Amino acid sequence: MVDPSLVLQGQTIAYTLYVIAILLLMAWFGYQVTRGSNVSSIKPLFFYSFVGFLVFIGVSLHLVTHETIPWKPIDLNRGDYQADKVFDINVKDHHFYLPSDTLVIKTGDLVHFKVTSEDLTYGFGLFRQDNTMLFQMQVVPGHMNDIMWKFEKPEILTIRSTEYSGWKSDKMILKDVVQVK
Repeated sequence: MVDPSLVLQGQTIAYTLYVIAILLLMAWFGYQVTRGSNVSSIKPLFFYSFVGFLVFIGVSLHLVTHETIPWKPIDLNRGDYQADKVFDINVKDHHFYLPSDTLVIKTGDLVHFKVTSEDLTYGFGLFRQDNTMLFQMQVVPGHMNDIMWKFEKPEILTIRSTEYSGWKSDKMILKDVVQVK
């Protein structure tokens, strides 16, 4: 599985360049219109070619993004994957209830997290020690809330709620409870 931070860096660069191209088009068009020249001095072929190019690049970026999301194959083909471990986690009254004090995972394991809420909508996210997010999902009461994730390297992770669920939600942190060995 590709490291999500690497995917995010690539997407940040690609989408930043895309937005700059769009802003340049808008600036050029605005300049042409406001400088007092006749609007017909803007060559339609050039303008529509550039717009077509931006549409092509935008669609291409979305297709590339679709193919680089690390969890996509697992999510789309759940029946083809067998989890190495399954953790059933319950959330109630602004507390995570884990099956054990520490969730121990072996490097290379595919883990299925099944998270249920009995009262409110919560978030369930795993965060690295530098506070960057590995993954997260919304936990809605009365619905199946699960995610499968393959852990590629040893690390210690923290569970946090990633959804506002009232004034106690900022306290929903279980520090260093997931250990990938």
